Amino acid sequence: MPRPRKHRRVCSHPRCTGFKPCGGDKPVITMTLDEYEVIRLIDLEGLTQEQCAEQMEVARTTVQAIYARARKTLAQCIVEGHSLQISGGDVRICEYRNPTCSKGCCRWKNSQIE
Repeated sequence: MPRPRKHRRVCSHPRCTGFKPCGGDKPVITMTLDEYEVIRLIDLEGLTQEQCAEQMEVARTTVQAIYARARKTLAQCIVEGHSLQISGGDVRICEYRNPTCSKGCCRWKNSQIE
């Protein structure tokens, strides 16, 4: 029997859960919430894969695999004109009580502003 998958910690749900190209009628491609979170942390927040792994509470190799899937999904949507839907995945939403919350955490950022 395989080992159960570990839930990835995600800061919050995305504000926008879908994107559709102009005039596109191709099938919708789904990106999981953990793939979205990896793209957000690495590409938007500028974290390293190791920092991202620590914040999501998974191994760095897991982050590498998630990141590769997420980039392929984004490329397919952009190049082939598919719509993108963000949902699902083995995730749990951050309660902001974790010592690994850092600059990549939306709630941590808001608490630093106040």
